[in-house]
Amino acid sequence: MAAFLRAPAETCRAQIISVLQAWGMAEETARITAEVMVETDLSGVDSHGISMLMDYDDSRRKGKLNVQAKPRIIRENPVTALVDADAGLGHPAAVFGMEIAIRKAKAAGVGVVAVRNSHHFGAAGYYAAMAAAAGLVGMVTSATRTIGVVPTRAAVPVLGTNPIAFAAPAKRNRPFRLDMATSTVAANKVRVYGLQGKPLPAGWVLDGKGQPVTDGNAAFDVIKNQPQGGLTPVGGTPEMSSHKGYGLGMMVHILGGVLSGASFSPIRVRSQRPQDPDNLGHFFMALDPTAFREEGEFEADLDDVIDVLHATPPTDPALPVLVPGDPEAASREERLRAGIPIPPSLARQLLGVCERAGVPCLIPQGGS
Repeated sequence: MAAFLRAPAETCRAQIISVLQAWGMAEETARITAEVMVETDLSGVDSHGISMLMDYDDSRRKGKLNVQAKPRIIRENPVTALVDADAGLGHPAAVFGMEIAIRKAKAAGVGVVAVRNSHHFGAAGYYAAMAAAAGLVGMVTSATRTIGVVPTRAAVPVLGTNPIAFAAPAKRNRPFRLDMATSTVAANKVRVYGLQGKPLPAGWVLDGKGQPVTDGNAAFDVIKNQPQGGLTPVGGTPEMSSHKGYGLGMMVHILGGVLSGASFSPIRVRSQRPQDPDNLGHFFMALDPTAFREEGEFEADLDDVIDVLHATPPTDPALPVLVPGDPEAASREERLRAGIPIPPSLARQLLGVCERAGVPCLIPQGGS
């Protein structure tokens, strides 16, 4: 496997901003998008950070993506809002949506916002963490464009990876932060394995005969291009697709897609033209713990829960028990110090994005 390159977070941020602005995106919108993408890479979620620039470039060149989008509220009451993302990238619309949810939760105890007419928004955990940083409980779900998940007993994929994220504030400890796909793994993580030349664990992706596909590039080809086979729902095995994981994915799509009036990918693709927007939907909820508890009680109790989990005897003393959010925090600390790892194959693709945008490539090239 080729050696990784390392790029400082500031270099990645500057690279993303330069590309987005060259495409015609407003300065503040580009800054917000780059911030979400870089924080995602710092957290170790390589599938949803700078590696997505090629996908966004493809959508832009097809005419699907409105790089000058301005999200706006189209329906609202004291505790809910519906936002139209104006066919732009999902990151600015998602930040806008969660900021509205936080503001409403501070005023009324709860805020719920649905977004429609959007595109890929990166890692759901970023937006849930926004609520926790404001002292609130946050939950985020999203519909997805890619049809890659095979329902129980099916040979043909129907659902997307449909992510769900949840975050809650503590006091002594860092916030609880869960971010997961409702498939066994996110589709873009399969692509990252291909970029890195790493074999997939058996059971992440099945072919049309239900057999595991372990080559990363071949598996991503199954997800993107083949009429049969795909990702397993969370909790599935090579022998049996998980019915509960499939149901969880449906729940996420109902909140993230149906509630907002966004599209369901298997229906959309029947008539979608290459230049038509993805029309994805997202869901954001912020909840104020003081609506139920005296101030500080919720955080104190959550601290106790986290302390008990951390103090649980591990099977391997060298590997302490983890709480959701711990791996991301450790990755962020290491990558701020050492830089964000960039596989040489990704560096070459980013060079192509920069050349098409007419901007200097700041990402180091090389590797063997």
